[in-house]
Amino acid sequence: MLTDESKTGNSGFIKTTETSQNTLSSPQKALLNRRGNEFFNSGDVEAAKRIFMTTGYSDGLTRIGDYYAEKNLEIDALKMYWLAHNRRKFEPIIKNISGLISAVIEK
Repeated sequence: MLTDESKTGNSGFIKTTETSQNTLSSPQKALLNRRGNEFFNSGDVEAAKRIFMTTGYSDGLTRIGDYYAEKNLEIDALKMYWLAHNRRKFEPIIKNISGLISAVIEK
């Protein structure tokens, strides 16, 4: 069962969706995305992430993924790239993880 981070304190199993919330209008999404960009640029990456996940803003999700990748948090980066549908960014991570798993299995 997937749980909510606020209930468990574990960010590893946050229920996410690949589609944005359809209840937001385009102007609402644009306003939220601008606010998310402000959060990201000021260093509040987690607040920006929550907004970008809500709106489905792929460019913002990709930037969050890039941030995680720079911090060597590949699983977190993979999740953001996957939600952004950024195949060019998530496929190399999947390949690296697959290689790691193959190496462990062969031992």
